[in-house]
Amino acid sequence: MHQPTKSVSLQRHPLLRVLALPFTRALLALGLIFLLGLIFNADGAFLKWGTHRDMLRQISVYGILACGLTVVIITAGIDLSVGSVLGLVAVLFSILSIHLQWSSPLAVVVCLAAGILCGAASGLAITAFGMQPFIATLAMMVFARGLAKYVSGGQKISNYVQAPDGSFTYLQLPKVFEVLDARLFGGNIAAVTLIFLLCLCLTGVLLAFMRHGRYLYAIGGNESAAALSGVPVNKMKILAYAVSGLFAAVAGICQAAQEYQGDPEAGATYELSAIAIVVIGGTSLMGGRGGVLLTLLGTLTIGYLEKILSINAVGEASRLMLTGGIVVTAVALQRLRRQ
Repeated sequence: MHQPTKSVSLQRHPLLRVLALPFTRALLALGLIFLLGLIFNADGAFLKWGTHRDMLRQISVYGILACGLTVVIITAGIDLSVGSVLGLVAVLFSILSIHLQWSSPLAVVVCLAAGILCGAASGLAITAFGMQPFIATLAMMVFARGLAKYVSGGQKISNYVQAPDGSFTYLQLPKVFEVLDARLFGGNIAAVTLIFLLCLCLTGVLLAFMRHGRYLYAIGGNESAAALSGVPVNKMKILAYAVSGLFAAVAGICQAAQEYQGDPEAGATYELSAIAIVVIGGTSLMGGRGGVLLTLLGTLTIGYLEKILSINAVGEASRLMLTGGIVVTAVALQRLRRQ
């Protein structure tokens, strides 16, 4: 007679099932990084509120990009163009608001529309021409970066304008730059951090409370089944990439305001950090699983990791290698969970 095994299945053990949840893993990762900060506190620098405030300000632009990438990755896609779209919008916003002196609302609307157009173009290439997301967004990454350099003439767009005789003219910065770069609540919270939180909320509403969000999860879970169930797959994919482009435009406007200029090189490699945030948070690269709360945890994890390494004077090369190793580990854990 067969004797029942005394070993407990890993999948059935309550504690292991809890630890296997993406939210639990992301929270543990954040807790571990925070603990490292308490241990390696750089003579108490990590214990000061200013360190945490600056971390939130520095990571917010990446977090905004990660909001858009969360929507795309849930559909089992990827968007490599967000960093270049950020640079293009930063240049465009600076030209419109500083050099051409457009009203701030009009300049913002045009820049947001430009970001949506870039994202929708990537989505259209994927759906209409059957391109792989990697190829389509790689092409947009190169195109947007080239367009940013063409529009700016390869120069940073600032409030110092060179005249034909070689002299420089100083232009007054629009009020919107000061507003977006402000520190609120007694200097404790940066405006860009509040914008990041707003983007998180909007993404959360889309994914959790709207029919379109359910469609996006369905596409990532099983695209063929979603199509057979009546989901407008192509339209939803275009929507996902348009949302990613929109948030890249928001990040570009914030980047220009923080730097008081539009740099055509702005946003280079930002897409890698944003993807790392989403993956470390626990959103699956295979699609169908994830959410903004995980993205928030991933943002804080990467933000604290970068800040801890910075205050302890760890070189950039070591930081990049460590971040890359963490991303590989996060993806490996996702794959193990699927098996």
